[in-house]
Amino acid sequence: MDYHQQKSKKGVKMSKSMVVLFTRNGMGEGPAELQQNLAEKYLTLTLESNDLPERIVFYTEGVNLVCEGSRVLPQLKEFESRGVDLLICKTCTDTFGVTDKVRVGIIGGMPDILETLQKAEKVVSL
Repeated sequence: MDYHQQKSKKGVKMSKSMVVLFTRNGMGEGPAELQQNLAEKYLTLTLESNDLPERIVFYTEGVNLVCEGSRVLPQLKEFESRGVDLLICKTCTDTFGVTDKVRVGIIGGMPDILETLQKAEKVVSL
């Protein structure tokens, strides 16, 4: 599929080449519980809006969000079921020793992340 092609499933609008980055085990700076709450709320509201990014990228501490025990796994599984690509940094999962705990998405390398960011028309970093 061409990266800039808009996908649509069951009335869901895919924001043309919009990419969301998660670089923390949550969203923003602050206590861990607050970061987790914010990430959960953001993902839930985005799903409810039906205006979804084309891809969500997870690197550095953000890879923990896609692992077993993450409180946002249900939302991330829903994103996947609606056609949103979830890209996870292999170097990061290897470094943190969580590669075998990844439960959603596709593990890729820096070339995949670089290509995603270069082709995106809009990047939102959380």
